[in-house]
Amino acid sequence: MPDRLVARLAGAALRLPATRPGPVRVTRDIPLRVRDGVVLRTDHYAPGVRDAPTVLIRTPYGRGGPLRLLGRLLAARGRHAVIQSCRGTGGSGGTFAPLVHERDDGMDTLDWLRRQPWWSGALGMFGVSYQGFAQWALAADAGDDLRAMVAVVTASATRDSTYAGESFALDSVLTWAELLHAQTVPWLARQRELKRGQPRLAAALEHLPLTGADRVATGVTIPFFQEWLRHHTPDAAYWRTRVFADRVARVRAPVIMVTGWHDIFLPAQLDDHATLRAAGARPRLVIGPWTHGSPGLFVAALREGLAWLDEHLTGPARAGERARRAGRSGSAPVRLYVGGAGGGWRDLPDWPPPAVDTAWHLHPGGELAVRPPVPSPADEFRYDPADPTPSLGGPLLVAQRAGPVNNRSVEARPDVLTYTSVPLSRPIEVIGPVHAAIHVRSELAYLDVFVRLCDVDRRGRSWNVCDGLVRVAPGRFPADPSGVHRVPVPLWPTAYRFAAGHRLRVQVAGGAHPRWARNPGTGEPLGTAVTLRAGWRQVLHDPTYPSALWLPIVHSGS
Repeated sequence: MPDRLVARLAGAALRLPATRPGPVRVTRDIPLRVRDGVVLRTDHYAPGVRDAPTVLIRTPYGRGGPLRLLGRLLAARGRHAVIQSCRGTGGSGGTFAPLVHERDDGMDTLDWLRRQPWWSGALGMFGVSYQGFAQWALAADAGDDLRAMVAVVTASATRDSTYAGESFALDSVLTWAELLHAQTVPWLARQRELKRGQPRLAAALEHLPLTGADRVATGVTIPFFQEWLRHHTPDAAYWRTRVFADRVARVRAPVIMVTGWHDIFLPAQLDDHATLRAAGARPRLVIGPWTHGSPGLFVAALREGLAWLDEHLTGPARAGERARRAGRSGSAPVRLYVGGAGGGWRDLPDWPPPAVDTAWHLHPGGELAVRPPVPSPADEFRYDPADPTPSLGGPLLVAQRAGPVNNRSVEARPDVLTYTSVPLSRPIEVIGPVHAAIHVRSELAYLDVFVRLCDVDRRGRSWNVCDGLVRVAPGRFPADPSGVHRVPVPLWPTAYRFAAGHRLRVQVAGGAHPRWARNPGTGEPLGTAVTLRAGWRQVLHDPTYPSALWLPIVHSGS
């Protein structure tokens, strides 16, 4: 089927406003030479209209498939679509080093665009995941030419997502490394590996030391994977030039952010949203019931993103005028999906909405309640990194394994404590940041604290809503004279409606593997640890040590 017909059918399926496209001229594999002599392969989709704005997409995932469709859709809507492979990928020269070259290569590409005879002076950018990182690397320095950004499941800084809670996001990082390497192997070999269920990747996620996991997964050593294992401490100089969070407040172009409640970058993306709001900008935020790679996210990103570009890629180039136009937009600044029974889509004036931060306390006998804690003995469990507590669902890179799942199997393990409320007499709606404080005494100085909130339905199924993990080491969260650590645990933000008759459940465990790398309990370096030490820990929940989960409740009623 011709690309033009595919684009037309896709536009109809997405319910995009009708267009009358002229002929689209496609030039592929343009050799764009950047400052150090590396050639970046670039495709240009030219519309059949004059004075058309340009949309730039820089990607490490190749220029075919969905991006070819997007190029056609953009050109059909009167945009020059320029799709470029990042260095070391998709036929571009050089070596791919995540986050290192995106600012300079992006600026050189913008300089090339400004010298083209069809350049109109208006630029938009569109990007999903790493493509969004490439946008943030360039955005602050693009000047008034930049009129709009579409940032989908992405953020300006990757360091905190990689080491969430100062652990290591093993599943996401290793899966991404394997995915990038898979682009270099023959197609048939890749299909065979996928059909077999990726046994090499599964073995790599269990492998110790982690410095050998990339070779188990791919057969080769992945340089950036090795670097991320070495440079994992919060003060590592390695990351200073690889994050762009300090540039976000300087971006004046209107930004739309599209993400999902179970996306791996959600907290970091909401940090970017907060930075823009504090700087006086009015970004649009859309959060749906999606995971990082879910089909629903792709559809929403195209629909929302193309509409945003249509709105902002025309008119005066002055930043002040663009900001006023963004403020008059007919779309609500925040649109989000409230999960659970009776939820659905909501429009809000800002994020997060006003809420009552309500403590749900851990009680003896596995009870969860809003009443204050009572004197009670601590609960105990033994965490063994040789048999690590498994992760189920939640924010993962692979859409098929991510999102809400029934947690009953993991809750039956002896290394998972659960605290459950009585059935709710009326629904409660939770929208905003979620956090916990767990008081822990451990026989080991090195441990992780994992907390997950679940919705237990009338059939007893326990569906994960949001979670978080924090790594404890000497000097971090110091113990009191009784040896008790107060461990604050930020969970993923959420929007969720707990139905009447359902119960809230909080899990407390010592890990969630392989989503997070197991804590060996020894303090050995992340990449080279091989010794595994099991240990007991106590969770305290009395008036002196009131372990609790705080929920931002916006509605409690019928």
